[in-house]
Amino acid sequence: MSVLRKLAGQTAIYGVSSIVARFLNYLLTPLYTSRGVFAPAAFGVITSLYAWTAFLNVVLTYGMETTFFRFASKHEGNKRIYTTAVYLLAGSTVVFLSLGMLFAHSIAAMMGYPDHVVSVRLLVLIIGIEAMATVPMANLRLKNRPWKFAAINVASVLLNVVMSLFIFMYCMPKYNAGESNALINAVYDPSFGVGYVFLLNLISSSLKFLLLLPEWPPLRFGNSEKAFDTKLLRPMLAFGLPLLVAGLAGMTNETADRVLMKHLLPANIADAQIGIYGACYKLAMLITLFIQAFRFAAEPFFFSHAKEKDSRQTFARIMNIFVAVCMSAFLLVMLFLDAFKWFIPNPAYWPGLVVVPVLMLANVFLGIYYNQSVWYKLSDRTRAGSTISIIGAIITLTLLFWWIPIFGYLGAAWATFLCYASMAVISYVWGQKHYPVPYNVARVLGYMAGGVFLWWGCEQLPLEGPAKYAVRAVVFLGAVGYAWKLERSSVQRTTDGQAADL
Repeated sequence: MSVLRKLAGQTAIYGVSSIVARFLNYLLTPLYTSRGVFAPAAFGVITSLYAWTAFLNVVLTYGMETTFFRFASKHEGNKRIYTTAVYLLAGSTVVFLSLGMLFAHSIAAMMGYPDHVVSVRLLVLIIGIEAMATVPMANLRLKNRPWKFAAINVASVLLNVVMSLFIFMYCMPKYNAGESNALINAVYDPSFGVGYVFLLNLISSSLKFLLLLPEWPPLRFGNSEKAFDTKLLRPMLAFGLPLLVAGLAGMTNETADRVLMKHLLPANIADAQIGIYGACYKLAMLITLFIQAFRFAAEPFFFSHAKEKDSRQTFARIMNIFVAVCMSAFLLVMLFLDAFKWFIPNPAYWPGLVVVPVLMLANVFLGIYYNQSVWYKLSDRTRAGSTISIIGAIITLTLLFWWIPIFGYLGAAWATFLCYASMAVISYVWGQKHYPVPYNVARVLGYMAGGVFLWWGCEQLPLEGPAKYAVRAVVFLGAVGYAWKLERSSVQRTTDGQAADL
């Protein structure tokens, strides 16, 4: 139980920091989607370019974060692993930055945005800086320094939010109202448009990089214990490159919808459709917030706890709790969607709310898959992860090319759902053959089916006003209380059983 408490405590720290950082960052969505800031078409440009960013970030880090965790756990005390990983990424990033800045015009045209070359150059710089911060941030997690990790993340995001509020809530309205002054004239140019989003992001990412500089090891060669070790390159790349393939396939599953919509929908509506879809996608991110926080704490935990006698039973209990929390988030958003929709203050975006339940359930399946990925990481079968992700990418691309021209963004949402559900099923079946974990499948599916049924049932009730929300609050609290009691009793039975054995 103490092990679960430790994981829960670290997940809470990472979770609070991630939620605070993401929440602060999400405050930009209602800002960007407000009337007078960005119309759906302009927000679509931002959404589409950031989708490309996700692909390029995977390429540039080529699985080095997980590789660092794995090698650090296998060779405890070898400080060369950290130095090698840091400077390996730094070297490849410098090459990327040089090529990206040189061919920015061609890259922008390929993306479908030839008029946004400056934004593309800013994105190249953002991606490069974030890539070089990957291993130092991972090292903070490995050394169990979640508070510093949290402080750096929050400081970076907070700076972005403050600058964005200044530009879009002070400079833009006053300039448009003809109330310009020397300060506004010095920093605001209306023709720069969406470029401000990427410029402010670059400044905030640069702050993160500066705060991490004390964590960078000195670059040395030779016999020093902190030297760059060329002998480690081949085994580290051999472990990490399959994860690159898996990462690319994963990003295909996660972001290809927003990339392809630009090319599969009529040009006169594509950006607006992407903008609506991208804004409503944010409402499904409450589950993603928890998944991200969980992964930050769980990945090093899984590696370090794998040698324990009861590790697989622990992994199974974690899965139950994980799905229960995710479905609680699903119920919270869906039962009170009338309130959550004001997160996007412009009604021009609201037709896209139909994708929210589909995407939230899709992300539950994605979280289940991430939980199950422990089997191929601990058994050094990273190629299995690549294979599953590639299968998911094939499913995603097939359905996107088929459904987007017919159903628009709703087709994209359902493609995402079927992709992640398929990956979770394949991973479970395959994993039980090589690294069996006694997952309680009935309970996991019960939580998911129960959540959907409770939401559907509430939608059928002819209630309005306070009565509607009172009933929904009771349903939500009842569901959360039932899951909490069930999991608590399960852990208690396990603890009593272990005590009896002793």
